[in-house]
Amino acid sequence: MPVHRPNPLRPRRLFLAGLLLTALSLALAAPADAATTTPARGSAHMGMGVLAHDGQHGTPAPTAVTQTEGVDVSGYQGNVAWSTLWSSGVRWAYTKATEGTYYTNPSFTQQYNGSYNVGMIRGAYHFATPDTTSGATQANYFVDHGGGWSRDGKTLPGVLDIEWNPYGAACYGKSQSAMVSWIADFLNTYRSRTGRDAVIYTATSWWTDCTGNYGGFAANNPLWIARYASDAGTLPAGWGYYTMWQYTSSGPTVGDHDKFNGALDRVQALANG
Repeated sequence: MPVHRPNPLRPRRLFLAGLLLTALSLALAAPADAATTTPARGSAHMGMGVLAHDGQHGTPAPTAVTQTEGVDVSGYQGNVAWSTLWSSGVRWAYTKATEGTYYTNPSFTQQYNGSYNVGMIRGAYHFATPDTTSGATQANYFVDHGGGWSRDGKTLPGVLDIEWNPYGAACYGKSQSAMVSWIADFLNTYRSRTGRDAVIYTATSWWTDCTGNYGGFAANNPLWIARYASDAGTLPAGWGYYTMWQYTSSGPTVGDHDKFNGALDRVQALANG
């Protein structure tokens, strides 16, 4: 009678199969990597995509033009130490007011009024989400929730923050011509509501990719360029100079620091229209 010996490979195969099943179950149960996780709606802020596309940290090179230090803040920074910023030489500030038509900054009052109360010239910005509602709808939402303007000498015109989509496709699923139309819809509505032309905050690479480097807004809308480097680099088509430049997200007291392309009297002139 033949003798049946156990297969020496069988336990090894079972062991390896068990390892594979364990690894698969762990992979399925593990949370997604933070770098690929979509952030929560409402959490976007100025320059959120710049680190990945336009530099890491800026230290402005010396320039013959006097520039005035500013900051921009949003809800994630909470209560801001405005007196500390004032003492460090910051003279103007922008606060995120709204995003889309679904978010208002819970820290807006402290940030917007706090900067004003220490003597800064301040304004509000709107983080655009062109894939959720029309430009006109978002402009109205912005004006109705802190984005208005008054001729008090200390209030800057509102800003349209139009940049990489943190929640999906970089250009929000829009063609270049459709994006230009959306932006025009926002700007025209903002002007009709406030009497002021809004500032456009953007980065040259995003503007080139998503609007086809459209130059038609440069005549009326001041440019706030985002680039974390020693200079602002090449500007989008139409603009011969920038009005403001966000040069770092790693500045003192609050991360986002900016330069106004002129002395304090030019900041006041923009506030006064």
